[in-house]
Amino acid sequence: MTKSDMMSTPHEQVKQLPMLYQLALEELETKIKVIRSEWKIRNGYSPIEHIKTRLKEPKSIVSKCERKGLPVNLDTIVNKIYDIAGMRIVCAFVKDIYAILDHLKTRDDLRIVEIKDYIENPKSNGYQSVHVIVQVPLVLFEDVRWIYVEVQLRTLAMDFWASMEHIIFYKYEQQVPSHVVHELTDAAKAVDMLDRKMLELRKEILNYNQQEWIDGDAFTIDMEPSSTEQEAK
Repeated sequence: MTKSDMMSTPHEQVKQLPMLYQLALEELETKIKVIRSEWKIRNGYSPIEHIKTRLKEPKSIVSKCERKGLPVNLDTIVNKIYDIAGMRIVCAFVKDIYAILDHLKTRDDLRIVEIKDYIENPKSNGYQSVHVIVQVPLVLFEDVRWIYVEVQLRTLAMDFWASMEHIIFYKYEQQVPSHVVHELTDAAKAVDMLDRKMLELRKEILNYNQQEWIDGDAFTIDMEPSSTEQEAK
């Protein structure tokens, strides 16, 4: 760290961060859009419903360093804080989440650093999601920088629950009555049941359509003339 860095405040140091995180998000978003389009062409549907991105505010970055007991400087922020840039990928079904995760593991243009599966092991409050820390390459004039991005994979139902939980906690300024916490946990269980039920319905519809195709009923056409046609004759 230079002398000027030592003289600047933590907030000023964070503000000096280049726009690498924004560029990394844009790079990753382009990759995910390509995946979504190609998946639809190859398989007839896309498992990705929508994508959201965000960047942490400087104040939040400094607070996280302090909570973790880390020195607040550029080196620590770049190499120790993995969620400055974040992307949320929302899917229809849990099965789609793991299909995307498996695909990300095979790509040469991304590095998987860490996976936390809160679907297999939900948090105590019922929160479910798969968190993946990836590194995205940025080709610059001097070199290639691998930038950390946190990717959250959720279903539509999980995303709704998480959004409502955030709104409730924000309204109560983190001081949520115990009975509300219990109700949120129950709601999370209901979300899990809904995801499972919708997946079962999807399987049933796919099996029905496949059987219809085998039985030759998929293209049944009524060849009997209508009453109007009979009258015309």
